Amino acid sequence: MKTDFSMNATPVSKVLVLDDCQQHLPEIKRFCQQHNLVPLKVRRGTVMSVLRTNIDLGGILCFEGYAGTAEQTAQVAAEIHAARPELPIILRRSAQATLADLPEAARRTFCAAYVASDMGKLGAVIGEYIFCLLYPNALLRGITEITESVLRSQCRPLTVTMETPYIVRDRVIFGELFSLIPLESSWCRGYMMLQTQEAPFVTLLTRQRSAEAHIGFRNVNDLLSEITNLIWGGFKNRYMGDDGSRGVKQVQVPLIVNHEHKYISFGTENPQLCFRFELTDPADGGAVTVYVRFVFNLNWAPEEFREIQQEAARLVDSGALELF
Repeated sequence: MKTDFSMNATPVSKVLVLDDCQQHLPEIKRFCQQHNLVPLKVRRGTVMSVLRTNIDLGGILCFEGYAGTAEQTAQVAAEIHAARPELPIILRRSAQATLADLPEAARRTFCAAYVASDMGKLGAVIGEYIFCLLYPNALLRGITEITESVLRSQCRPLTVTMETPYIVRDRVIFGELFSLIPLESSWCRGYMMLQTQEAPFVTLLTRQRSAEAHIGFRNVNDLLSEITNLIWGGFKNRYMGDDGSRGVKQVQVPLIVNHEHKYISFGTENPQLCFRFELTDPADGGAVTVYVRFVFNLNWAPEEFREIQQEAARLVDSGALELF
């Protein structure tokens, strides 16, 4: 999923496909390709072990006969829902696209139903439960440009690559180290979060700064803090200006972090906009992954979004640009 903004800048979303019906799988695959979904399949019996990993998902497509019978499938779905209640589970039924005839417990587990003969219904469901927030193309391009520039400047000589931006409903934290900084403007309020693993970063810093006596977690903390501040500063200058959140009601919601389960909740059902960057040492191939996530849990008004255009003359006067 390499980034290419020359065509469509719509984010993608990974979905788990629990459906073994060979007759309908090609149609499901075509649907996913047409609707910016990345379908992932797992071996039968390994679903829960996969969900216990840090895999980022936007939802689950499940066939009512996946586990053998409708009752057995409902039980599997109930276990998934108990473990990851934030993930919408969409049920493919054989006869009719309804949950009305299912037992009450099953109706609470699944968010919607569809049939293979009417994939249009699934398209509407995807729009409601996964791609429920629209992100301006200029915003996606800008975040990518800002973050790549910061990572390249702060992590020389590492090579920086990234995947296509994607939507996640998971609340799972990647790695044991993350930074969190608020975003506040007239059109958005929420948080930017960076997530990574400490050990690979220590290894890469040790190789880069071999003259130093010791590289430890504090060095990684300092670097992650600097990267976060620089990305935040670029975002603020490009999209928020100096007015900040003037005129916006300062409503807050509790944030919940459970380190034992690598879980964070922002008190909203809104999905997160996720950017995955890979920093690679060209000398030996050592790599570290950095996730940059945006969650607009307090306010999201993309119709008011605007990209601040910096006038060339003003930039020259300020010294940010030089004429030659």
